[in-house]
Parts: sequence; C-alpha cells; structure tokens
Amino acid sequence: MNRSKYFEYIDEKIHTLAHRIQTKGKLNILNLHLHSENFYLHFFNLLYGYELINLNSSAQNVEAIDLIDHKNKIIFQVSATCTKQKIESTLSKDIFKKYNDYSFKFISISIDATDLRTKTFSNPHSVSFDPKNDIFDIKTVLNYILTENIKTQRELYEFIKDELGGEIDIVKLDSNLATIINILSLEKWDDTHLDDNSNSFEIERKIQFNELDDAREVIEEFCIYYKKVDEKYAEFDLLGANKSNSVLNSIKKEYRKLKKTENKDDIFFNTIENIKNKVLISNNLNNIPIDEIELCIDILVVDAFIRCKIFENPKDYKYVTT
Repeated sequence: MNRSKYFEYIDEKIHTLAHRIQTKGKLNILNLHLHSENFYLHFFNLLYGYELINLNSSAQNVEAIDLIDHKNKIIFQVSATCTKQKIESTLSKDIFKKYNDYSFKFISISIDATDLRTKTFSNPHSVSFDPKNDIFDIKTVLNYILTENIKTQRELYEFIKDELGGEIDIVKLDSNLATIINILSLEKWDDTHLDDNSNSFEIERKIQFNELDDAREVIEEFCIYYKKVDEKYAEFDLLGANKSNSVLNSIKKEYRKLKKTENKDDIFFNTIENIKNKVLISNNLNNIPIDEIELCIDILVVDAFIRCKIFENPKDYKYVTT
C-alpha cells in the first residue's frame, strides 16, 4: 500500500465525518458530536503525540473544555460551530482561571477555519492562545498528515479504519450506480420536472408508518421528480437488461445492512451516505462536482423509497395515482 492510498482513505473518512456533522437535522447531532470528541482525542494523541483525555468523562458538560492534556498543559475545545463569537465566548469562561498556565486550542470539526486564523480575539483571562497555530480544521490536519512518513500514515489509516470503518479499494471498478449518476447529472432538476402523478397522500402515509421525521423534508423535496427518474431509468435500460434493477438493488442492499439500526432517520441518511461512497469509488464516474453528485443520490434514494424498494410499506400502499 503506498502513501497516496493511505492519505486518500484518511481524507475521505475525515470529510465524510465532517459532512455528517454539517447536516445537523439529518442525524442526532449530540451523539455525533460526542463521538467526534473521542475520535479527535485518540486521533490527535496519535498524530501529534499528545496525552489528551476527555474531561467530560469525569465531569459532565464542563464549560469551554472538552479535551485536556495535563502533561503538556493543553486544553482543547471540539466544536461544530466555527465563529469568532464562539471562540471569544469560550475564552471568557471563568474556568480558565483554574488552568491559567495551560494553552488553549480549538478544533473545528466540520467547517474551514482559514479566515478565523487571521483574526484577533478578546481574551479576558490572558489564556495562551495563538489563532494562527492553535485553530485546527480538516485542511490543516490533512496538510500535516500529507507530510508524514508512510509508517505514520499507515498507523493513522488503521486507527481511522477501526473508528470509522471501511477498507481502501485498491482497484476501482465500473458501476451502474455511477452511470445513472452521470445521466442524472446532465438533467436540470427544477420545477419543469414536477410530477403530477406522485401520490403525496400515500407517500405521507409511508413516511409516518416508518417514523421518519428528519428525512421527511428530503423525501418531500425530491419525490416530485418520480416521473423524470422513471424516464431516465427507461433510457438506461436501453443500454442492457437489468440496468435499472441493479441500481435499485444496490440501494436496497445498503438499506438492508442498516435495517436493524434503531433510529429510522439514521437508516435513511446512512443509506444515502453509503451509496455516495460506492459512487465515489467507481471508475466510470464523470468529473462531477460533489454537491451535484449528492443531489442526484438524494433523488435516487427518495425514488427507491417511493418505489417500495426501501423501508416498510403501510397496508395497501400505492405510490402513484392511476
């Protein structure tokens, strides 16, 4: 395994975690944030040689401080909110009187912090804090990893694989998923594609039956494209037998893997995430911006939901009007 493969995997997984954090309404943000605290604790200990512990493990919800290294006298805050106001609010907390000889560092776990590193911050307790060097984000961490030797990158890869799952795919293969994404990406998804045949009452019944709350907004937004997706599938099937069926089966397969997850919204959004990962490692994916890829995948998964391919159907469910 070469350096580039290890780094590509690390890059993908860190950005995936950041994406999940950014979509706050789609996942349980509190649980995800707590997971991120512990992830970055071990990640930074491994990467920078710190001896961080989670302060919340001994004292719940300590203000301003998430991680602490008593040996190196470092305090970390892990946050999905990356603003000047957030950092200044943290620096104003009285708890810093207790740790006045510690340095403060801030980790932005979802948003680029380049602009923040150029700002001056109110620091009433005169905490040791250098914005240029003490504000971390994904970009700075990955740039640091990029310069590390292959042994360190391999150790980071093994850690992230255990924490976040998945393996590196050495050989990229063609997939029908990528082909349909290529086709859908050429379409203009706006009001001209509205579908008058979608049965909003039946779709609402299925949403309620499966207790989907956070996913409701996405389903309602993209179910209107059912007819257009159906047309694209028909075109796709002209390329060979079972083309559209293989795509729907791939979506159903990822859903089945997650089916036992307790939170139904997590199942829905993790299905989307897993399909995205499959598409991104496909050899035949065109050069498409990531936000357009995500749009097309959202449309495909919602379509699979409407077509009875994923999630349970209420009695006598009919997804289109006749």
